[in-house]
Amino acid sequence: MNNSQPLAVFETRIKPEWIDYNGHMNVAYYLTVFDLAADAFNDLVGLGEAYRENTGNSLFALETRVTYQREVLVNDPVRITFQLIDLDEKRIHFFERMFHAEKDTLMATAEQLVSHVDLKRRHSSAFPPAIYSKLKALMDAHANLPRPAEIDRPIGIRRKSKRGAA
Repeated sequence: MNNSQPLAVFETRIKPEWIDYNGHMNVAYYLTVFDLAADAFNDLVGLGEAYRENTGNSLFALETRVTYQREVLVNDPVRITFQLIDLDEKRIHFFERMFHAEKDTLMATAEQLVSHVDLKRRHSSAFPPAIYSKLKALMDAHANLPRPAEIDRPIGIRRKSKRGAA
């Protein structure tokens, strides 16, 4: 695993039931695929389902933003990469990219902020030191990666400037 690049964490093919009446993947299923990829990342660093069962802790989403770059069609093979953007003792800010797995074309992105939560108290809590150490090592490896252009970009209608307007 090359930690100095976004991690390739998940691959799948787009299922027919994910396609809407426009003939492409419905917006809800983009988030499904990104969530499956986040689950794969969580398993990789020890924060998956077994962690929840053994510790009573989990991750809750605080904020999510998805951008749609190109249409994703039925049976398209997709690959999701995962990049850590920021980290503290309770939260992870990450960025995922969905690529067409054969054409290597960027199809969509997702940015997410999640919090580590004690499920009994239903309140945020610090990561265990061993988990935080793994996350910190990956954060250090990703610190010099270019910041994705989609982060911090406002949502709005882009207007073309009128030249020569008085």
